[in-house]
Amino acid sequence: MPAEPAYVPDMATPLMTAADLLQPGVPEHADLVRGVLLVREPPGFRHADITAGVTTALRIHVDLHNLGRVVAGEAGFKLASDPDTVRGADIAFVRRDRVPQPTPVGFPPFAPDLAVEILSPGDRPGETLAKVADWLSAGARLVWVIDPDRRLARVYREDGTESLLGEDDSLDGEDVVSGFALKLAPILQP
Repeated sequence: MPAEPAYVPDMATPLMTAADLLQPGVPEHADLVRGVLLVREPPGFRHADITAGVTTALRIHVDLHNLGRVVAGEAGFKLASDPDTVRGADIAFVRRDRVPQPTPVGFPPFAPDLAVEILSPGDRPGETLAKVADWLSAGARLVWVIDPDRRLARVYREDGTESLLGEDDSLDGEDVVSGFALKLAPILQP
């Protein structure tokens, strides 16, 4: 049975802010959606393995071509204010000209150019689509959702188009991460 969000506010519970997420005691695997904390279970070994594989390939390409910055591990981005929304990406890419200087300790107030989500067994389709919508509405140009159980990926673009990729296809950076391509099959090996 999929995990329910651990935090459900009642009418007396004040909404949280992005600053509240940085306080001690807030769970590590959480998003803040319109002021409401949504806690998820840790994703597990397979998820981490796929995250490491995609991150490594993407980071090598981005660094080699000096394209920007790749971050991983639920890196949070503040996508909306009043009430605040902070979403964490499994992997994110930010173009070089958009990388904040100095590197923020908290959450940059923008969406990454590319957000990558790797599904865990407890992820619900509606929640995943809501997260994709938040990324795109806030300015992400490309979102990859990798589904290890079905051995496929969905690609969502800022123009509203989407594609379904099978394991024999490749993730393509398109005009967001120019020149990047990664075959799905090797990273989805059981």
